[in-house]
Amino acid sequence: MSPGKRGLIIAIDGVAGSGKSTTAKLVAQRLGYMHMDTGAMYRAVALKMLRCGVEVTDSEKIDDLLRNTTVTQKESDSQPRIVLDGADVTDEIRTPEISLWVGPVSENPLVRQHLVRWQRELGKDGGVVLEGRDIGTVVFPDADLKVYMVADLKARAKRRRKEMLAKGLDQSQAEVEASLAARDERDSTREHSPLRKADDAIVVDTTNLTIGDQVERVVELARKIAPTAIRT
Repeated sequence: MSPGKRGLIIAIDGVAGSGKSTTAKLVAQRLGYMHMDTGAMYRAVALKMLRCGVEVTDSEKIDDLLRNTTVTQKESDSQPRIVLDGADVTDEIRTPEISLWVGPVSENPLVRQHLVRWQRELGKDGGVVLEGRDIGTVVFPDADLKVYMVADLKARAKRRRKEMLAKGLDQSQAEVEASLAARDERDSTREHSPLRKADDAIVVDTTNLTIGDQVERVVELARKIAPTAIRT
């Protein structure tokens, strides 16, 4: 950790359903760090594009729009709140419409260019945990700690199905497995910022780990890097 930083920059990447989002949030709480919800930031951009009627294929309008857009994050009761152009849109970005729209938006290279810049600005002083698919390779290639989470497809599908059932959505194990496999293929082969492990990332296989186990593993890795700064 370099002098002057408030803490480590921890990047957690990995496949869908590996537990990285929950782990990142809980690690941030344990360490007293900010959990940067990068996915929510993309949702905020999708919301603004919908509001302004900007199509995902219109690069010129997207660039103009985002040059006049600010997306930031603030903490409230240990929960990240997403602020779009000065207004809290945390609840508005969780609608089904935004869920459908955010995929194509997040794959647009111009959108990613702007979001990476905003994310770097938010996290430059450290004391932050981020998760995604290109955090350790693109957003913060010099992160102090890079973790790459993997898990068996069946285990991931079982977890995802449990989450869906809790929300009243019922899909078979086979259907969820097929969906996750398709997501893996799409994430790893997309043209811009594909999912891949950074050369210096530490692989954590979560197949047989609880969320608590995962959090402990990441915290222990952070403690090894900065033993005097991590006292949890």
